[in-house]
Amino acid sequence: MKLGNAFAACAGLLSIAAACGVLRAEQSTATETRSVWDGVYTEEQAKRGEALYQKECKGCHGVALAGGESSPPLTGGAFLSNWNGLTLGDLFERIRKTMPQNAPGKLNRQQNADVLAFMLCANKFPAGKMELSRQAEFLKEIWFEAVRPDQKK
Repeated sequence: MKLGNAFAACAGLLSIAAACGVLRAEQSTATETRSVWDGVYTEEQAKRGEALYQKECKGCHGVALAGGESSPPLTGGAFLSNWNGLTLGDLFERIRKTMPQNAPGKLNRQQNADVLAFMLCANKFPAGKMELSRQAEFLKEIWFEAVRPDQKK
């Protein structure tokens, strides 16, 4: 009788482990396919980011985010192709560590996320219902795709 109970317990544990593995695989697939086209920021966040951009960034990157003499554009083809295939975490960390140029690290993580939301809005990526995270580890799960997935050839 004891051998039968042990066998049943092992079978139950294996079933639970298999179910957890399937769930983990489904979560992994969901995060792998998340992109800037999935509405990863809110309109309100982009508005806060615009105000910060006007105060902290426009002096170098221009009012229309088109770049300046020594600053790259933050919209358009060059910007999109430069970040295509990377993650928002990569872009967030670049902003966090190097901007503003005259005082790197001046903005806090929430402010950097807000500015990034404004940049996404300016590049015509859709807004959603949840704010863009201020944590790089979560942003590393969101892919920067220059072209909408359903329009790729």
